[in-house]
Amino acid sequence: MKFCIIIPAHNEVDFIGKTLQSLSKQTLLPSEVIVVNDNSTDNTSSIIKDFTEKYAFIKSINIISSDQHMPGTKIINAFNKGLEAVKEEYDILCKFDADLIFPSEYLEKLSIHFDKDKKLGMAAGFCYIEENGNWKLENLTRKDHIRGALKAYRKECFKEMGGLKESIGWDTVDELLAIFHGWNLLTDPRLMVKHLKPTGQSYSKKSQYLQGEAFFKMRYGLLITTITAAKMAMKKKNSKVFQDYIQGYLKAKNGDIKPIVSEEEGRFIRSYRWKGIKEKFSR
Repeated sequence: MKFCIIIPAHNEVDFIGKTLQSLSKQTLLPSEVIVVNDNSTDNTSSIIKDFTEKYAFIKSINIISSDQHMPGTKIINAFNKGLEAVKEEYDILCKFDADLIFPSEYLEKLSIHFDKDKKLGMAAGFCYIEENGNWKLENLTRKDHIRGALKAYRKECFKEMGGLKESIGWDTVDELLAIFHGWNLLTDPRLMVKHLKPTGQSYSKKSQYLQGEAFFKMRYGLLITTITAAKMAMKKKNSKVFQDYIQGYLKAKNGDIKPIVSEEEGRFIRSYRWKGIKEKFSR
């Protein structure tokens, strides 16, 4: 299978070289890697240039956007700019972060999964972070959730779900829309990806407030939002998380914020979420 990889990068001088090096050593090389240098003010561009000069399949474009790292909008805007620059044919489209080290067989193993299941729409491995010299699972979400850092989409699935939304919540709604359109998801725990910069490290203080906004945009409804917010507050052992989520949701509901899914998709999403909640309570 042919892989096209798009990597948004903003001030990733400490990491982007390691990411590109790991992709250049894959047992199944990608057809095209496009690094989107998004308004970097460090030496990110020079590191990217070193790789584009050495490997023909690695390319880069430069864009100028906000230098503020806000969840969703900035990174997907950069991804979409990269998508416009794609030249090669591909079967699998990947959105990877610029701070990952992939095992050498990563793309080959994904290819096997996609080839085996023709209805597999999205797949990924797991992120690991270093603590005291050891690499441990970055345990932030459900094991069946494909992290935003390492998304891989079958081309047909990506098109059916309408691409990626330039909004916080993009890396949840993409899975829900894939399922809505009848595609399967897969996470492979054997594919261990080293995550060099832990999630949330560069997010602004508004990020949790914006999560509540994301729940409104995905048409969760207030009750599902409340349950999810309570769960996250308990997980993070911080009651303010609950307050921020709910306030974000209510402000979006009472403001000019528009949902990012249709009413039909919203009904499916609520039904799907309720099914998951009921299954957990019945255990």
